[in-house]
Amino acid sequence: MTTDVPERPAAEEDEEERAFVTLMVANQPCGIPVLGVRDILGEHKITRIPLAPPDIAGSLNLRGRIVTAIDLRRRLRLPPAPADQPRMSVVAEQGGELYALLVDQVSEVMSLKASSFERNPPTLPATWAQFSSGIYRLDGALLVVLDVGKLLALNEAA
Repeated sequence: MTTDVPERPAAEEDEEERAFVTLMVANQPCGIPVLGVRDILGEHKITRIPLAPPDIAGSLNLRGRIVTAIDLRRRLRLPPAPADQPRMSVVAEQGGELYALLVDQVSEVMSLKASSFERNPPTLPATWAQFSSGIYRLDGALLVVLDVGKLLALNEAA
């Protein structure tokens, strides 16, 4: 006996939305899927880890847990943030460990139509494309969708 599963109409698929936490890294709007975000923190005291790679900013304490802080500017091979600029952290989890992605600013949660998602354009710099799963075209800007798994793959980035 077979059961017929009704197919979703194509128009309904086009209307499917994906939610992203939007953030800024060196004036570039970026998005991280909201389901990959555990927490968002304001400026936090970060303890430097001796002999750590340059993109590892150090570690911070989040409610009794040690969190590795990754500087996205360094990971993306961008100039460092100005010393007086406060930074924010987007906390994600991978393999049972917490990681704080240091960004310039966290903006809002944005829902975007899945049908508007595009592959990385050939003009996207290779360092960005390596950590991006694609883009959305917004009014006057590209929102680069960051792949948290690739950003947190410490061995590959080192």
